[in-house]
Amino acid sequence: MRSTTKTNIIYVISVCVIVLFLWLGNEGGNPLAYKGAELQYSAGVLDSDYGLLIRDSVARTGIVASTPELVINKGSYTFDLQYEADEKGNVIELWEQENKIAGWDLPPDRNNLSVDFTLTKDAKALALKLNYAGIGSFTLKELSLSPGTLFYTDTYFMIVVFLLCSTAGYLLYQRHLERPIAREKLTDACIVLGVALLATSPMFSTYLYNGDDLCYHLARIEGVKDGILDGQVPVIIMPDALQGNGYLNAMYPYLFLYIGAFLRICRVSLGLSYKTIIFLANLGSAVCAYYAFKSMSNSRRTIILAVVLYTLMPYRFTNIFSRGDLGETLALTFWPLVIAGMYHVLLGERQKWYYLVLGFSGILQSHILSATFVMGFCVITALVFTANIWKEKRYVEIGKAAGITILLNLWFLVPFLYYYFKKNLGTEILRWSGYFEQSINPSNMTQTISLYNKQYFSLGLPLLGCVGIGFLYLICEKKENRTNLDRYLTYLLVLGCILTYMTTGYFPSMKLRDSEFLNSIMTMLQFPWRFLGPACASFLFAGAIWLSRSDILKPYKNQVFALLIGLNLLTILSIPTDNTHMPYDDVSATASKGHDSKMAANIGLFYPHEWRLDGIEDEKLTTSVIVSDLGHVNVSNYHKEGTKAQVVYTSDTDGTYLELPVLNYTGYRAHDENGQKIEIVQGVQQRIRLMLHGDGKEHTITVRFGPVAGFLIADIISALTIAGIIYIYWRKNRNEA
Repeated sequence: MRSTTKTNIIYVISVCVIVLFLWLGNEGGNPLAYKGAELQYSAGVLDSDYGLLIRDSVARTGIVASTPELVINKGSYTFDLQYEADEKGNVIELWEQENKIAGWDLPPDRNNLSVDFTLTKDAKALALKLNYAGIGSFTLKELSLSPGTLFYTDTYFMIVVFLLCSTAGYLLYQRHLERPIAREKLTDACIVLGVALLATSPMFSTYLYNGDDLCYHLARIEGVKDGILDGQVPVIIMPDALQGNGYLNAMYPYLFLYIGAFLRICRVSLGLSYKTIIFLANLGSAVCAYYAFKSMSNSRRTIILAVVLYTLMPYRFTNIFSRGDLGETLALTFWPLVIAGMYHVLLGERQKWYYLVLGFSGILQSHILSATFVMGFCVITALVFTANIWKEKRYVEIGKAAGITILLNLWFLVPFLYYYFKKNLGTEILRWSGYFEQSINPSNMTQTISLYNKQYFSLGLPLLGCVGIGFLYLICEKKENRTNLDRYLTYLLVLGCILTYMTTGYFPSMKLRDSEFLNSIMTMLQFPWRFLGPACASFLFAGAIWLSRSDILKPYKNQVFALLIGLNLLTILSIPTDNTHMPYDDVSATASKGHDSKMAANIGLFYPHEWRLDGIEDEKLTTSVIVSDLGHVNVSNYHKEGTKAQVVYTSDTDGTYLELPVLNYTGYRAHDENGQKIEIVQGVQQRIRLMLHGDGKEHTITVRFGPVAGFLIADIISALTIAGIIYIYWRKNRNEA
């Protein structure tokens, strides 16, 4: 049975209508308009028309007002300025990453200025700034910035996604008519997708919700994009970071950032690229919870309960919306697979050891500290169940899981370990927290609804219910019927309690810091609430699975299930709000309030001090070539694109040198115009220093970051491992067919 022609026509028309409405809502070409009162200003007063009035009585000269810093694609743009000036000397300037690109005078005999300009490369922190002359009065009425084509292609991206989903849904429906899909599978798929959408719903606001670390992760997405365009695969250096000096990308996992980087290459806004990653993290959490619990329980109630409770877990929401911690958010996606994988490796279906490989690899490619937590969890769990490992010779599966995990992730591990141990990197700032001062009050553990506290750390009532179910099962159920699964769940319940205790102020963390060894570990962890992620996952496994196995709770399973689900759905109300409910300021607004936030305005990009070459500070960076002797060395040209820098010079004496505004990370190579290799020497402030020929002739030196032999070998090994796994899986399916 297939759908009728009439149904197909109606479906096509409906799709076209929706696409039309999406296209009509496109604001990617709308100007960014700021009244004087909406600029970032350090002097002046506001007039009745929301203009910014500056008089010489403020005793200020120089930069007094600025637009937010914008992440903007290369291309042509126009800015329009409405103003009034009494005197000459005022200038509107264009800045990018603290470097002045251009400036235009604002003569007093005019009241408007319109300028076209072109960006030859993507801007990381573009801003228009008013340089006040310090005499007379100046009123900045309105400043607008317009693209030659589009600021971003968000609408077209959404149209493509909608068309792909519509086509997939149509093909799936046609297949269902011919070979009906089981109702249970359809229901489960709808629940998984629905929960992921519900978890992402706070991100449906037009603006980009800010978080503590969001600026860093936006910089990482943008940096990976720049690295790809530079030809780096994998991306080791963010070439345009730190005013073009470069920033080391290899020290923070970035595999999943390729998704956002690819969207940025397609000119999707930085804001929507980030939101897409968050949606996929929510969807991934639901999927991982679904398959992890399905591998350990036959109860559909247990599986659905786990999907809802884990995806809508309060701690996940704190990471996403309050902390802006993308790394830990991604890592939490894979914790269910790790817990299920360890069970199968040690006690369950040993052929499912690949769960552990997928889970561990996912966390390793998301967040280094979470990966160390996983390592600790795996070691402690293996020690607890050592007897069973040797009794059933489970060390074979352990070896398989460990070996494949290492091979799969060698492409990331080798550069990470090389730079960590071989380069003098700044890491002390990672230890700024003493752990104990970040501990939390146990009274917060019951929080599910929190409209007033921006940053809260909670298990939530549903997970506390899981704890109660766990202890009820242990105390009241018959002990003679307990299995290896019960032993493992008991271990998880106890582990979850210990981890939760370690997050609280009752844990003697301050006293334990008297030990140099423990102090080193605790300052590295920074925040005790990091233990809440694995604790929540442990409680969920114990509570959800034991709910389906409990004889005492059997008459009340439906009620308990409904209660836990209902309480957890309230978690969505716990997302703190900044009261920006309306997407438009007024009827004359040309774009939503989120228009500029999609380009990271008011959020910005940030490159932290950790993992910089030691001693590198923003104020010490330079964008110009530095020469050892201005009297004997002349630099006639310098150009940098990506990690490739080229400098043309003449020097009439030996022993001279120049330093490029590029940080000297291992992997950079230098050659002259004849292809001869030139040694790179460590310069001042970790810059690349090049010794010069003193023959008085013009020479060209090209510096480029290239593949390191050890890194390349690791890439090949990981690629071959992936290819081998795909081949084995293909052979197995073909033989079974």
